[in-house]
Amino acid sequence: MNIASILLQSAQKYPTEPAVLCAGTTLTYKTLVEKVHAFAAGLQQLQVTRGDTVAIFMPNVTQFIISYFAITSIGAIAVPINARWVAREINYVLEHADAKVFITHALLFDEATKVDFTGTKITTGDAQGDWLAFDSLLTTTAPFTPTTIGEEDACTLLYTSGITGTPKGVLLTHKNVCTAATMSIIETHIEPSSRLLIMLTLSHAAPLHLGLVASVLAGATAILAERFTPDALLHLVQQHRITHFLGVPLMYLLTAHHKNVQQYDLSSVKYWLYGGAPLPPADLTFIQTQLKTNKLVCLYGLTEAGPSGTILEADEHVHHAGSIGKRAVFGTQIRLVNDDFEDVPQHEIGEIVLYGDSIMKEYYNNIEATAHVLQDGWLRTGDLAKRDEEGYFYIVDRKKDVIFTGGLAVHPREVEEAMGQINGMLEVAVIGVPHPQWGETVKAIFAAKTPLSHSVIQQFLQPLLADYKIPRLFEQVDALPRTASGKLLKQALKQ
Repeated sequence: MNIASILLQSAQKYPTEPAVLCAGTTLTYKTLVEKVHAFAAGLQQLQVTRGDTVAIFMPNVTQFIISYFAITSIGAIAVPINARWVAREINYVLEHADAKVFITHALLFDEATKVDFTGTKITTGDAQGDWLAFDSLLTTTAPFTPTTIGEEDACTLLYTSGITGTPKGVLLTHKNVCTAATMSIIETHIEPSSRLLIMLTLSHAAPLHLGLVASVLAGATAILAERFTPDALLHLVQQHRITHFLGVPLMYLLTAHHKNVQQYDLSSVKYWLYGGAPLPPADLTFIQTQLKTNKLVCLYGLTEAGPSGTILEADEHVHHAGSIGKRAVFGTQIRLVNDDFEDVPQHEIGEIVLYGDSIMKEYYNNIEATAHVLQDGWLRTGDLAKRDEEGYFYIVDRKKDVIFTGGLAVHPREVEEAMGQINGMLEVAVIGVPHPQWGETVKAIFAAKTPLSHSVIQQFLQPLLADYKIPRLFEQVDALPRTASGKLLKQALKQ
């Protein structure tokens, strides 16, 4: 199985059914294949061949989908770039990925022109200077030449958000991507009648593989939105009778706070999927009440895993909100290990390691980093967790985020969850900052509805945390810095 073959199979089964809806445009499976093959032929005329890397710098638009499937159909490697990144970040990816072609959208053209790139450049706007027009490739008279593609061939190169430093290129094969998509179909019951709303940027693994590719594999319909807003989410769900939505907790919280949320008909949704972080019980209850649903499902996974990991089913949230589930998803195995890669006993903290066919091939051009995270086929996630007596996993923290103050370990997530119980608290990030005596001291950066004094916060935390875990430093901000997919940028807070 490969990405090109699943598109062809769905087009043969459902030629007149809608594959993609975006901004008033509908592409049936038959039309999508025709456009993909036309653009693929255009790329072949530009001498793009098997193994070449082609960068896509676009928002969630139909041209992204055409580009992605065309690139992978000729055996080349698609390199999606976050539509919110700036020239410096884009330059890094283009150089590191050895990109041969750079494709952008007219909406992002101003930023794209600031990029220092000497390869072939394509824009969805009019041709100008050394920029070719996207539509000119769609109208090429040259025929598309099919390429033999193996499931172990690389197809996608995704760059992490750089939470812990310089972004790494996660190289995934056709088997990796198709396995992750298959998992999504099985675990969330995606069918030809399903309608998936994709608002997270397609430069990320979850919306791309668990959303778009899974939708195509199932013969379902993907509805694209260029960006997330609570208004857009509510409107699109009601208008298109969405059955599946994948977001991050912040998206759900913002939508739940929408003044008119309960006036919308959201009853069509069978799976409100979320990832990126667990939902604390208080937030979960609020979201369920506001969205009138008990169908929230947590998916845990990493880009390096496809993403694939664990699942917390909707009914399990009743007693286990905050957990990432008690079992690995289809095609994946999970363990908790110590530094010597030995399984840890129940209730002890260990690092999550994952195994399966969706695990990445490697970090592109980074042998040392690859060797650090891959051990006998198992992926070291860097996430620390413990397992309770019922077998449910609870993430304690990121391995690199643990704070050592006076020789004592402080897990930021524990402090963040405690502060999250304060009335009016919106979001919290806890970090360690250098201290001349203790090595590190605990600092909390937070956003709240109203100003909160440090003394009030510390007093609230006293019965909840040991004294050494209570932050000594505080900073109130309007909002915490996050990536386009909603993940917290702790590295930015530490700078």
